[in-house]
Amino acid sequence: MKLKLISIGLLLLMGCSSTRLVSTWKNPDNVIFDAYQVLVVGMIQDDNTRMEFESRFVDALKNQGVDAVRSIDLFDVEFTSSQRSEEELLEVEQQLLDKGFDAILFTKVVGTENRRTFKEHINDVDKMLVRFSNDYLEHQDIYYDPEYYDSFNIYHAETSLYCICVGKEIELIWRGEVDVTEPENINRTIDSYVKVVTKSMGKEDVIFNSKAP
Repeated sequence: MKLKLISIGLLLLMGCSSTRLVSTWKNPDNVIFDAYQVLVVGMIQDDNTRMEFESRFVDALKNQGVDAVRSIDLFDVEFTSSQRSEEELLEVEQQLLDKGFDAILFTKVVGTENRRTFKEHINDVDKMLVRFSNDYLEHQDIYYDPEYYDSFNIYHAETSLYCICVGKEIELIWRGEVDVTEPENINRTIDSYVKVVTKSMGKEDVIFNSKAP
């Protein structure tokens, strides 16, 4: 299953594949947010994709002078092999705080949908069909050609930045929603996703500066 293979994996692009920032939210109480040690978490079933994804984000953070660690290096295999309780996660949060972490960058795929589009049958102005017979003949394949439409998947992903604040509950600082269309090359998909997210965070003065590549 593609959702399993990229399930974060975030997830863009050979051919017509693309990554699009849909929306962002920023905590109004934080005009500028800087972090010094960030845990990067990619909630992905496939270990290789998870490793690659987290590595790319860690590299991007380190390019900003931020110390970053992959969750795959911090959580043991047993931790992610089964569900965890709220108490266990609170214990993890405290351990992160004790180790000097001040933020968590968490990405997950929250849904997928299938869409269909016409292939190359939509007429432009220069090819306007003014007679019913011509119009019918041009498009009659709709009745019986299963390949008349192009079908593709769109994956809805979220990246959230949480602050580990001393004396406070973990607080959401920033969240971005990204749509990934039909990933065909995981490495390119990951690169594009990281660029889209870091650029948006930079524009909103969240860790990355606005001139980040």
